[in-house]
Amino acid sequence: MRVPRPSLNALRAFEATARLRSFGDAAQELSVTHGAISRHIRSLEDNLGVLLLLRNAHSTEPTPEGARLADGLSRAFNLIQTSVEQVRPGPLTLSCSASIMMYWLLPRLAKLHRKHPALEVSFNMGYDEVDFMRDNISVAIRLNTIRAPREIEPHPLVDEWVGPVCAPEYMRATRITRVGDLERTRLLSTNTRPVAWDDWYVAAGHTAARRPPIAESFEHFYLLIQAAKCGLGMAAVPRMMVRDELDSGALVAPFGFVPGPRKLVLWVAPHLEARPQTIALVEWLKDEFAQAEGTALQVTRAASSDGGAAVGVVDVSRHE
Repeated sequence: MRVPRPSLNALRAFEATARLRSFGDAAQELSVTHGAISRHIRSLEDNLGVLLLLRNAHSTEPTPEGARLADGLSRAFNLIQTSVEQVRPGPLTLSCSASIMMYWLLPRLAKLHRKHPALEVSFNMGYDEVDFMRDNISVAIRLNTIRAPREIEPHPLVDEWVGPVCAPEYMRATRITRVGDLERTRLLSTNTRPVAWDDWYVAAGHTAARRPPIAESFEHFYLLIQAAKCGLGMAAVPRMMVRDELDSGALVAPFGFVPGPRKLVLWVAPHLEARPQTIALVEWLKDEFAQAEGTALQVTRAASSDGGAAVGVVDVSRHE
């Protein structure tokens, strides 16, 4: 007697529930009701003759048999989705932090459109780990300190240079000429990188210098940079995010910039990396980062050879 195959809907409902450990979350992901998820899983257990989930008031855990089935189903559904995405035309999705989007990417999008007018790209704001299939991400710009997905080999982009910046008026008012003068300034920080000042002190070789406490912290770098422009204090930031403000004179860098402990890398979704559109986007990002930061480095070296003014992008100064 032929045993009927489990329904695809039941398998999908079980996989989502086992992965999310929640009937409610699975129902939301699949756009069905909580009752529908429960009925699908009950029918699957009846069909297979084995208990797949342990249900209680606080959590839903797969049994050993359920865990094995869920693992195989997850791989199978990902393979199906990958096969579909490989042949489906559509825009790519580039993920990066909101600060990189505002201060680096947006000013360069016109260049991307001119070079690749047929390339469609949508954007996702994020700076943490990525599930390419679940989040529908094609390419992600991330720091190398963020754990990459298991199947990803990060593409190096650029070293991150860091340094203190402030408004010109603030520098004049506080008479900042050496690192020790930071003791009488307001140090500004960001919640997304609370160790930015520690990173700079160590990278610039000022480990023996006294460090004043953080006076104020902001949610993101773009708020931090705006606060520095408004004269609220000194901010330790990546150079790439303040190049335009340095060029315009809205911000100054009294001690220049030094290579910090972090690098920027690219993650590329494995099922999309062979698409011509993906290759074009990745190559454009690599070239643009290399050109932008290479130009900044040349300016840094030129300023250093000319004596290094304390405004704009200058070489690191180790004044105490």
